[in-house]
Amino acid sequence: MKEVYVKTPARLHFTLIDLNGSLSRVDGGIGVAIDRPNVVVKASLSDRQEVYGLRKDSAEAVLRKVVEAFNIESGVRVEVLEAIPEHVGLGSKTQLSLAVAKAVSSLFGLNCDVRRLASITGRGGTSGIGVAAFERGGFILDGGHSFGKGKDKEKFLPSSASSAPPAPVLVRYNMPGKWFFVVGVPNVEKGAHGAKEVKIFEKFCPIPRHEVEAICHLILMKILPAVVERDLSSFGEGLTEIQGLGFKKLEVSLQPPLVKELIDSMIKWGAAGAGMSSFGPAVFGVVEGKRAAESLLSEVETYLSIIGGECFIAKVNNTGAQVFEEAILTLRH
Repeated sequence: MKEVYVKTPARLHFTLIDLNGSLSRVDGGIGVAIDRPNVVVKASLSDRQEVYGLRKDSAEAVLRKVVEAFNIESGVRVEVLEAIPEHVGLGSKTQLSLAVAKAVSSLFGLNCDVRRLASITGRGGTSGIGVAAFERGGFILDGGHSFGKGKDKEKFLPSSASSAPPAPVLVRYNMPGKWFFVVGVPNVEKGAHGAKEVKIFEKFCPIPRHEVEAICHLILMKILPAVVERDLSSFGEGLTEIQGLGFKKLEVSLQPPLVKELIDSMIKWGAAGAGMSSFGPAVFGVVEGKRAAESLLSEVETYLSIIGGECFIAKVNNTGAQVFEEAILTLRH
């Protein structure tokens, strides 16, 4: 194989579940893979290791890890052709890391499991949603990590600072094609990352157990049944309620007030439910049907025209990342 292309989904991370740890388990989460924006990576043989295109420094770091892990002696050229915006809540780092790793491993015919690639590249140490979104797409519930001395995790840490393995997927469902997410990214400070993110975990965890229990109740008895029964109203209500609970409540509170205002406004403008993805500032509203999505998009565009930002309509990606050989490449929207 002379060259390989990998195209990834993005992801919306609805919430982490348990940052209390009293049951000797932490993290866990729910989220969904969406069909845009994307990471697109091309890998081809070369006479040396080289990286071109977008997010060059990040891609070079991943390439070094992959080459070392598989003892690859041949040269590799990696090009990042498309990238997801960084630190806005759409899972850019996990998708880029896995795209580079998958492209290189596929180029050399290595039959490597996505979860091993995640471990090699250091992703999935807190949230398992991004890895699972890459792997198979859809709606995802992950089971977090064992917690305590000698366990997967001994402290509350974000993925960027955790060496825990990717969390197990407990539930994965296809989502209806007629459900659309309208995503707005206000032009405000980027979501917490790096050392700032670590400090937030250290300062605010553990989260009170009663709030974790309320989140679990919502997920088990409202959100999951709504996905199975295709009940958009209950699904949206559940996502909206989560914005006021647990670690998600904290994440929202750390954003400028206009982010919470946009979440509330999406409900007024017709969304069945709305919330913030990960540490934000990306905000989503879920609706049924293209016409409803376009109507909501118009309202969000008007709002963001005043404060700055961008917005788009996304469908659920129910397949995960795609790997293409040159002859069958069909990447553009």
